[in-house]
Amino acid sequence: MDTKYYDHGTAAERWERARMFFDARDYTAAARVLGGLVEEVPEQVGPRLLLARSYYHSAQLRRAETELRALVELDPVEHYARLMLGRTLERQGRSTEAEQHLRIASALAGDFEQV
Repeated sequence: MDTKYYDHGTAAERWERARMFFDARDYTAAARVLGGLVEEVPEQVGPRLLLARSYYHSAQLRRAETELRALVELDPVEHYARLMLGRTLERQGRSTEAEQHLRIASALAGDFEQV
């Protein structure tokens, strides 16, 4: 596919295109569209989170980790980013490191264990 297709249109059109690819489970294409959006608006959580999810589902775990760490730095209380970071680290065999993020995600989501 022509790479211009991924960058064509307004940010809103590209966001919709990326979501369409993601919903169709074409995670690599979604990531190609979202990469440009994230460069344009790095402070927005939505595009970066969907980019991280696209990387995760297409087994680009290092890239997913990079985006998720950026999200956690940008918004430390974004519980889904913490959850995804924990799952990404687990999938890379880094369970000890993942545990901290999974615990924080549970606390932020209000999932407290009964003692």
